[in-house]
Amino acid sequence: MNNSETKTAARAHHIERAWCKGCGICVHFCPKQVLKLDEQGKACAVRSEDCIGCRLCELRCPDLAIEVSDRQTADGQGNDHE
Repeated sequence: MNNSETKTAARAHHIERAWCKGCGICVHFCPKQVLKLDEQGKACAVRSEDCIGCRLCELRCPDLAIEVSDRQTADGQGNDHE
């Protein structure tokens, strides 16, 4: 990848901020450091383009506040190649 190319996020992270208590479990378990706690102590995705789709954040969240989904392409199809 050269400097003029940008990496596009293949996955979207929906975080229900009202449900997030800021425990940091999702941040700790993410192998690619996609998530961090923001200034309000809530989880936010800061590097979605690095997400590998393991969904450890979603699976480990005790409040079910995170959902990871494949982004839709222009033709309405997801990015998965099943």
